[in-house]
Amino acid sequence: MSKASRLKPLWIIPPIVIGVLVLMFMNAGKKAPIQVENAEVARVVRTITVPQVDFQPVAEGYGVVQPARVWSAVAQVTGRVIEMHPRLRDGEIITAGTPLFRIDPVDYELALAQLKAELTEIDVQQSNTKDLLAIEQRNLELAGREADRLKKLAEIGTTSGSDTDQAERTMLNSRTSVQNLQNSLALLPTQRKVIEAKLAQAERDLENTSIKAPFNLRIANLAIETDQFVTTGQTLFQGDSVDRSEIVAQVAMSSLRHLFFGRGTDGPNTEQLGAGIAEYADLSPVIQMELGSDVAEWDAEFVRFTDSIDSQTRTIGAVVALDKPFEKVIPGHRPPLSKGMFVKVLLRGRIQPQQIVIPRSAIRDGKVSIVDSEQRLVIKKIDLLYHQDDLSVIQSGIEAGQQLVVSDLIPAVEGMLLQPQPDQTAEKKLLRSAGAE
Repeated sequence: MSKASRLKPLWIIPPIVIGVLVLMFMNAGKKAPIQVENAEVARVVRTITVPQVDFQPVAEGYGVVQPARVWSAVAQVTGRVIEMHPRLRDGEIITAGTPLFRIDPVDYELALAQLKAELTEIDVQQSNTKDLLAIEQRNLELAGREADRLKKLAEIGTTSGSDTDQAERTMLNSRTSVQNLQNSLALLPTQRKVIEAKLAQAERDLENTSIKAPFNLRIANLAIETDQFVTTGQTLFQGDSVDRSEIVAQVAMSSLRHLFFGRGTDGPNTEQLGAGIAEYADLSPVIQMELGSDVAEWDAEFVRFTDSIDSQTRTIGAVVALDKPFEKVIPGHRPPLSKGMFVKVLLRGRIQPQQIVIPRSAIRDGKVSIVDSEQRLVIKKIDLLYHQDDLSVIQSGIEAGQQLVVSDLIPAVEGMLLQPQPDQTAEKKLLRSAGAE
């Protein structure tokens, strides 16, 4: 190996040394690197301020409108219909006291005249019997005197025994006649009462040949015509009251119980029930019916609950009533509340003061999300009083004025940093639904 070949690897050292020196010179003018910590990112959430309002609980039910009173026109006499009111037709409204129809009264007038004649005959018979009784009593008195006289003469032998016997028979016959007349006279008052009773029945039958409307009614199910023969007990038509309507709304027991929170633990006593369950319940019903884009409403009166609970639907009938429904018509906006309409009934209970009310959607697994004073998430367990539609009434767990998270927060890690954005639209909607706006 030549000397040049042995010195060739040494030529590489100087460039390496020069490179190292250049790098050392360049790094000598730089500052040491600063360690930077990662910043925590705040999650943006929508919030509302938890309100405390005077809340009115409402239970909802549905039912069909029906008249409060239904009168069935049943024939109480037999005969031919000779007159009918010209508006006696299904759907017509007829005022109270209006004659509706008339059955031929001739047979009942004859029966009444005959009974009146029999009553007059009884009066005459009673008068004649009294006169005859007076005569027979006088004859009995005379016959008694004659029998006594002949008996005394027979004792002294101035008359025969046969004359005495004849006088005594005459006296006994007179006594029998007096007794018979007295018996007949005693029976006449009873006979008079029987005829008077028949006379009263005949007068009622004659009166029942003409029928008048007992109250303001609407005709339904008409089943007669003029000249038709009707029999006693036959239903001729029905009359629905137009002065008062009722709805039996089926209300869930689970929602009905909300109306009585805050009433205490004692139920109504006998005196309260005697005054009526409506007064104790103190409910304010509203009837609603959808009319396309509009909703018609009527303020109603709570009357009673029905006597049983539907075991399948777990509902009970709440009966509400409306007076004079036809007088509350607003053309184009509120129709007459007529039989057969399917309506919604809202039962409003007493105001429950200072209740914590939040959106139902803000509760997840019995917990709510709150923003604390340091803008961090706090998950709190709440005690629910009850739900009403999209609202929830809270018994405990959160307080009025706290910031409630109403947006979906996934994942929700307690203690995470939040950036709350007040949702005024949601807050106004909550207050409006709670009736506090």
